[in-house]
Amino acid sequence: MRLFDTDTFREILDSITRNRSRSLLTGFGVFWGVFMLMLLTGGSQGLKGLLNKNFEGFAQNTCIIATSQTSKPYKGFSKGRYWEMEYADVDRLRSLVPELETISPTVALWGRSFTRDEYTHSGTIRGSRPDYANIETPKMMYGRYLNDADIAQERKVCVIGKKVYASLFPEGGDPCGKRIVVDGSYYSVIGVDWREGGGINVNGSPADLVTIPISQARKAYNLGNTIHLLCFTAKPGFTMSDLTPRVRQIVSRAHYVDPTDEQAMFLLNTQLMFGIIDNLFKGINFLVWLIGLGTLLAGVIGVSNIMMVSVRERTTEIGIRRAIGATPNQILGQIMSESIVLTLAAGLMGIVFSVLILSGVELGMTEDGMLKAPFQVPFWTAIAAAAMLTVLGVVAGLMPASRAMAIKPVDAMRDE
Repeated sequence: MRLFDTDTFREILDSITRNRSRSLLTGFGVFWGVFMLMLLTGGSQGLKGLLNKNFEGFAQNTCIIATSQTSKPYKGFSKGRYWEMEYADVDRLRSLVPELETISPTVALWGRSFTRDEYTHSGTIRGSRPDYANIETPKMMYGRYLNDADIAQERKVCVIGKKVYASLFPEGGDPCGKRIVVDGSYYSVIGVDWREGGGINVNGSPADLVTIPISQARKAYNLGNTIHLLCFTAKPGFTMSDLTPRVRQIVSRAHYVDPTDEQAMFLLNTQLMFGIIDNLFKGINFLVWLIGLGTLLAGVIGVSNIMMVSVRERTTEIGIRRAIGATPNQILGQIMSESIVLTLAAGLMGIVFSVLILSGVELGMTEDGMLKAPFQVPFWTAIAAAAMLTVLGVVAGLMPASRAMAIKPVDAMRDE
């Protein structure tokens, strides 16, 4: 049985032309189902891309510790006490929690002034080490990030954020090697971090940061051994949720803080946060496919029902064809082919129309000529949808084709 020989295809076109209104009604349900499925799939992917862009460059297995006022008394110390972490906590965690990979301390000074000639900008100074790049990966537009020599030699160098660069260097160009004034002291610019910031901003937005070696920050601002934040990542194969209770115990007891006092020590576990986001989009994708496939299935049922009506109205025609020698396979081929052509054509139109709509959405989601997130149907998803439409077209044509094959010439002539 050949479904798409020349004669069969001509007959399909003649049938569709004769029953134009019915064909449009038949295809609309399939068109709408595919359109909704592709549009929701592309939209879901775009929203996930936008959310991921907010967390771009931030390690997913990170935990950040910050301190606050105690809410519980502990070992003779009353509640309401302020406390701070110290540089020795890095060594404690490194020796007692070998499952940790990167342990990076930072200090921050807010509301500081940065100037160059007549230009000025206000932001945050962050003192950090080179290994902090394992926590937040910098996006260097010019120059480099901090290195070990900067820390060891307490160099007066800095990495500036995007907004700091725009304010202090409005003429543009590579600022590396030039000096800016940070709180009255000169620092040489060694790099520009081009990140915008988003969902997680440690020590403020990266665009407003001036990052200097932590050794220089401790010396210039007389911080001693105090650190403000402690950031660490887990080695592959270990989950941060399993390690944070031990970390809390070690750091809390070293500073005479109740380990159960969650107010005194705030832990931001990004692994939990990213897990919630992943589960959220898994649920959204499931809902998208459930709605899309439900709508598409309703359209296919409509195709089958209308094809049944078409077969009933063409009983005489089919009977005459049987009487002059048409085989059952030829009748089956025409009905099945018509069902497949209608389903596939309507579905492909739905795919094309959804792609056009999503392309328009992408035009509105550009910034500085760059696309924020791809709101588009993946190629293989569209191919899978086309293959599924072919299968559904066959399924939709089974009952009408069986009905057509059961028509006997004598019965058809009697109906006439």
